[in-house]
Amino acid sequence: MHKEIVRDQFFLMQKCLPCPASEREALARDLADTLALHRHECVGLAANMIGSRYRAIIVSAPAGDLIMFDPVIVSGTDPFISEEGCLSLAGTRKTERYGSIEVSYTDRKGRARRSSFSGMCAVIIQHETDHLNGILI
Repeated sequence: MHKEIVRDQFFLMQKCLPCPASEREALARDLADTLALHRHECVGLAANMIGSRYRAIIVSAPAGDLIMFDPVIVSGTDPFISEEGCLSLAGTRKTERYGSIEVSYTDRKGRARRSSFSGMCAVIIQHETDHLNGILI
């Protein structure tokens, strides 16, 4: 079910909690449905943007939407300045990002994963992971 986008900065600045296995499927559906509704203006969402305090993101990736639970960026290379917008905040802001990252996360089936990403997909993951850490750009 699609959810309303949260714009309350106090809520968005709270660090998210690890996502229990019992919450994964419903949260994945909500993230996917909400991204589908906003696809014309959005390429990723963090769970707190739809009112959940759990660590989960969805990213519009070349191979299809990718859902990550409890993502952690383990490394990054090729730093650059990015200008980004966000559904939860008005306008755009500049921030430093990495061109390539390595991320550890849990997939929808509960399997531990470690993957590398580059380009726009890496930028989206960094932006959404910042949300989970209570960082607003």
